[in-house]
Amino acid sequence: MQTHFLIKPVGHVLTAALQDKIDQKTKPLGSLGQLEALALHVGTIQNTLSPTLTNPAIVIFAGDHGIAANGVSAYPQSVTAQMVANFLAGGAAISVFAKHNGLDLWIVDAGVNAELSPHPKLIDAKIGKGTRNFLDEPAMTESECAQAIQAGADIVQERHHAGCNCIGFGEMGIGNTSSASLLMHCLTSLPLAQCVGRGTGLSDAQLSHKLSILNQALARHSGQRDPLAALSVFGGFEIAMMAGAYLKAAELGMLIVVDGFIAGSALLVAAKCHPEVLDYCVFSHVSDEQGHRALLDHFGAKALLDLELRLGEGSGAALAYPLIVSAVAMLNEMASFAEAGVDAG
Repeated sequence: MQTHFLIKPVGHVLTAALQDKIDQKTKPLGSLGQLEALALHVGTIQNTLSPTLTNPAIVIFAGDHGIAANGVSAYPQSVTAQMVANFLAGGAAISVFAKHNGLDLWIVDAGVNAELSPHPKLIDAKIGKGTRNFLDEPAMTESECAQAIQAGADIVQERHHAGCNCIGFGEMGIGNTSSASLLMHCLTSLPLAQCVGRGTGLSDAQLSHKLSILNQALARHSGQRDPLAALSVFGGFEIAMMAGAYLKAAELGMLIVVDGFIAGSALLVAAKCHPEVLDYCVFSHVSDEQGHRALLDHFGAKALLDLELRLGEGSGAALAYPLIVSAVAMLNEMASFAEAGVDAG
């Protein structure tokens, strides 16, 4: 199985000019710290001295996991469909954050184990009613995995066609930290115990049980180092769709706001296929889920926020978005020393 995306590395023709524009603002050199680096990054991605953010969106991919039957989560699988309904009703954290930060919110049924009622903000891309239990067999067939990747790409294409140039991805799926942990282990070679965390809030005993189950699954499907093969065996429909969404967004030159651990695992798959995707990414936060900080280190990434979040849903991406807005506003609207008549010294 292969992916077919044409992702160009971000060019650096304007890097010096962008840095000079930032340095000429009415402030001491470097005094806006990481915000300056963010402004430079956005300008470089868009290849302009005056970047814009148009029709920004968060897309949440929801799907169920067969491995949930083995007690790897503190919540039952039925919560996935219930939370999708909460997203659509406007009651979830991401619903509130998206609304108040001016982000268009879309929910994707990637593979929820329920029949969902139609809704204007719900995209039906269901591959199946949850993945198979990877303790017994691969979670997806290669065909299903490829279908999910393409579906994610198509959804991003539609958002781009609607004028969106900045996009973040979230997820919902009971059991999906188990998939993310296994993908991280397989594709970074870090010990599985360093990749497995408490997810939705497991006790010590539950965490030990989760690690035991995942070790059993790993022994059954040993040696998964190819990213798409690992995704098929251990992934979820929502994770595969996110991987395709990342790749298409990068191909289209969009600014990508990366959320937490599970979203990061989907990006890991995408980056192993096309490393250039990382050029287009802003990493919103480092979560409280064990493994996420190590995953960011693997990417060589520095997150904007460290709020001890462990919710998912794209919540960290939505919370970081105002910082991106501020960085762009600084670049476009803050006066230079010459414009303000201030002596630069």
